[in-house]
Amino acid sequence: MNNDQAQQAPSPRALFTASLVATGVALVVLFGAILPAEFGYDPFRIGQLLGINGLSKGDEQPLEAQLLPHRSDVVEFYLEPFQSVEYKYTMDLNAPMVFSWNADGELYYDMHAEPAGLGVEYAESFEQGTAVARTGAYYAPFAGIHGWFWENRSGRDIEVRLYTSGFYDHSTVFSGSVEYDREIEPLIPDFPEPDL
Repeated sequence: MNNDQAQQAPSPRALFTASLVATGVALVVLFGAILPAEFGYDPFRIGQLLGINGLSKGDEQPLEAQLLPHRSDVVEFYLEPFQSVEYKYTMDLNAPMVFSWNADGELYYDMHAEPAGLGVEYAESFEQGTAVARTGAYYAPFAGIHGWFWENRSGRDIEVRLYTSGFYDHSTVFSGSVEYDREIEPLIPDFPEPDL
């Protein structure tokens, strides 16, 4: 075999043809598999024919029974300069909670959780920063205690107020060397256990 023939580059026509074939295959895969399976979009009914429409959605249910009754909580803390407090809820795996907190001055905060029975060395932090307010929804990634640490790093007193609603058992306050539980009554007393 001649060395000139072995090192000859493909012709522009061969490159163009290969590019068209690759683009065609990519479009068939996109419209025949990816869009129907991932997004439920099936303009050519290929996903329906293959039975892959909406595979990524799984068996999601918009309603989910909870083991604990629904509770709401409002708590406020007055933090002197360089004082801190930690406030956590006892929650089961995947238990939802919506929250809002606001302060009359900027606080350092850390939203974190500790798995049940494993201790502080296994704590996982989800959000840290400085702010005067935060609001959102939280789903417990594991059973344990879940909540906030706030610290006043200013030279004046600051009040922080937390509003929550969700499926938790009780809360615990950690302030300095003091630790105590707070019982939170269900919104509907004697609510029946759900059938799971």
